[in-house]
Amino acid sequence: MAQPRVVTIHYTLTNDQGEQLDSSRVEGREPLAYLEGAQNIIGGLESALNEKNAGDQVKVSVDPAEGYGEVNEELIQPVPRSAFEGVDAIEPGMQFQAQTPGGPQVVRVVEVSDETVTIDANHPLAGQTLHFDVEVVEAREATDEEQEHGHVH
Repeated sequence: MAQPRVVTIHYTLTNDQGEQLDSSRVEGREPLAYLEGAQNIIGGLESALNEKNAGDQVKVSVDPAEGYGEVNEELIQPVPRSAFEGVDAIEPGMQFQAQTPGGPQVVRVVEVSDETVTIDANHPLAGQTLHFDVEVVEAREATDEEQEHGHVH
């Protein structure tokens, strides 16, 4: 098997409506570097970038199955408002870190009533087709340390 690479990219992410969701091309941001095969980025994007080299430009659409998954309705649920003790104002769109049996989980508030707060533990981009416009800035062999740690240094 070939030596894993560190690939550095500039990207712009848009949704089906053409709205920009994220970009490394804004002032003050650095290109994104990831270690191939270490699941540092979503699978659909990594697959599209396999064997690409510096200077390559790629436009790819990633369906939910290869991105952040479909929306799991079981991850949207009401919880008692008392679970937010100490928080004065709770509004839709707020994010909290909840302790779950699987470890910490970020949840978003989607609805607030007098008695309950409906939370959503799905990734905010779950269920969406993601459109990436990517430029490969650099591709190099990963160091032994990067391979051992599973991320770029």
